Amino acid sequence: MITLTAESRDVKVNPKMIRREGKIPAVFYGKGKESTPIAVDGSVFRKVYDEAGESTVISLKTPKGTLDALIHDVALDPVIGNPIHVDFYIVAKDRKLQVDVPLEFVGVAPAEKLGGIVMKIMHELRVEALPAKLPKHIIVDLAMLVDMESNITVADVFLGEGVRALVPLTETVAGVAVAKEEEEAPVAPIDLSTIEVEKKGKVDEEGAEAATEETTPPAAKKGPAGKGKPEKK
Repeated sequence: MITLTAESRDVKVNPKMIRREGKIPAVFYGKGKESTPIAVDGSVFRKVYDEAGESTVISLKTPKGTLDALIHDVALDPVIGNPIHVDFYIVAKDRKLQVDVPLEFVGVAPAEKLGGIVMKIMHELRVEALPAKLPKHIIVDLAMLVDMESNITVADVFLGEGVRALVPLTETVAGVAVAKEEEEAPVAPIDLSTIEVEKKGKVDEEGAEAATEETTPPAAKKGPAGKGKPEKK
């Protein structure tokens, strides 16, 4: 079992001061257990959390003794995403728990070679089991998707000994969708006759202008101040 050591925490101390020391403020509670403030080493906790997740029971060593616990809730910094507070739930070894266990998809679906697209409907599954039987994750083998009509239901997934699903066994975990080809928008044909007419019209206009310039006599020249050329006597 994974072990995590915790120390007592004075609630009068600002949590920011605790985090500056590389520790994470935390609390543990459970049935018959009052809420108790503690602190855990930040780097050690992150390793434990990556390995155990929120569905595996760990051994929490506290000043009040070693307790079986689940990482019940982790508050994350909204900017950098580091854990800033942790809730541990103390469990009884003889009492069943209900938790959401993440699904891990493995294998390759033969249906993909037929042009299908694998659709993962579920990403976690709520189950019930004794603390010692709780799985860290549940394996889903995509090889069961053999054709375009295949699907994987909860009943097809092996949960582990002593583990019971709390959702209907007929619920779909993964299936196959048919890939749809995108239809290209039709392109309207170009009316070449319109373009020819426009070009012809432009040529006619230019020709007409040229003809007008050739047939129009030049204006009579006038002298200065608008007077005509004086007559010879």
